[in-house]
Amino acid sequence: MKSEASIEICRPIATVFDFTTSRVAEWSQIVVEDELIEAKPGDVGTTFRTVTADHGQRMEFEGTVTCHAPPKRHTVLMKGQKFDIEADYLFEDLGGTSTRVTQRTAVTAKGLMKVVFALLGRLMTKASCHAALKELTNLKTILEAHPDK
Repeated sequence: MKSEASIEICRPIATVFDFTTSRVAEWSQIVVEDELIEAKPGDVGTTFRTVTADHGQRMEFEGTVTCHAPPKRHTVLMKGQKFDIEADYLFEDLGGTSTRVTQRTAVTAKGLMKVVFALLGRLMTKASCHAALKELTNLKTILEAHPDK
């Protein structure tokens, strides 16, 4: 299942990139824990653990940074028990004072979740796009309301 969402944030690209990629638990409404396991030079290969909580369900993911190209792109692969998530963040400078952030997500189901995804694919894709936009809207709200971030 793939989804995509974009938003324009009235902050410079370097600020948006740094906050988005290094302070996830501060802006995400779903991520409740984000722990660095091992940092690698240049960030590619860096590993981390993330815990999410959505609709009362907690899930743990082991993540790896697969692309880190400041200030334009950051990609992570998170492996969980029920599914894996690849989240690709693209950052576009809109004239120095604003940035467009695009989140492209690919979710790969495992085990019985493959059946659920097959049966509810279209509905789940729509819900995933809505959830991504909600997360990006929260990112925008925080960055625009707090110029010190």
